[in-house]
Amino acid sequence: MNEETFNISIRKFLKIVGINSQRAIEQAVDKAVAEGAIAGNETFPATMTLEIAGLKLNVKFDGEIRLE
Repeated sequence: MNEETFNISIRKFLKIVGINSQRAIEQAVDKAVAEGAIAGNETFPATMTLEIAGLKLNVKFDGEIRLE
């Protein structure tokens, strides 16, 4: 195993996940506010699941998204 290649690929994957996740959340919040479905001051529980089938890895991360 090449440690440098491994670490770089992990960082690239996490960057893609982070950027795309943030964009999806922002768009969902903007849409919900525009539709009047939320006031814009809520806090939402959030869950992210990381799955790598070839490693039999399935890990859940819990947190929250605060709008104010």
